[in-house]
Amino acid sequence: MTTPRLLIIGPQGSGKGTQGVRIAAALGIPAISTGDIFRANIAAGTELGRRVQAITAAGDLVPDALTNEIVRDRLSQDDAAGGFLLDGYPRNLGQVGDLDTFLDGRGEPLTAVVELSVPRAESIQRLSLRAAEQGRADDNEESIAKRLAIYESETAPILDVYRAHGIVVTVDGVGTLDEVFERIVAALAERGIVVAV
Repeated sequence: MTTPRLLIIGPQGSGKGTQGVRIAAALGIPAISTGDIFRANIAAGTELGRRVQAITAAGDLVPDALTNEIVRDRLSQDDAAGGFLLDGYPRNLGQVGDLDTFLDGRGEPLTAVVELSVPRAESIQRLSLRAAEQGRADDNEESIAKRLAIYESETAPILDVYRAHGIVVTVDGVGTLDEVFERIVAALAERGIVVAV
């Protein structure tokens, strides 16, 4: 069986976080989200958490060098030896280069990139609904549009790199959680990655 070294990618509101955790659990591999790592370190008051908090409090993105270092460290931990699922990283072409260099150096390249395809209007609707349900002030229409624009300009182009490697599987992200999950399972099976459901 192919070792599941996966990346899940899609615009905000595509459900990639939910589906990523579910796929990783079914495969028995860690779901690695840079956002989760940052939030956990901030909550724990670590040195990294303090650095990240200072950066994000200023409204800036965590620099690539710091993010790359955190991901390399996380992928070097024992539980990632049998595979992993990345969510939220790489976000741009610079991070793709760093990740590929690191993984190729270990002889462990990504085996599949799952693209969750969701129309822009659907993403906006989902995020607006989430904002209303969870009272998230950062999910207003202006900030949602800004985040989607950043995704489209910086993150979406990384798909071209992975398409050239022949490892992208595009999955329709519209439907119930179970319907989308089943589509992902079927797409991964075509790449030799069997998900126990």
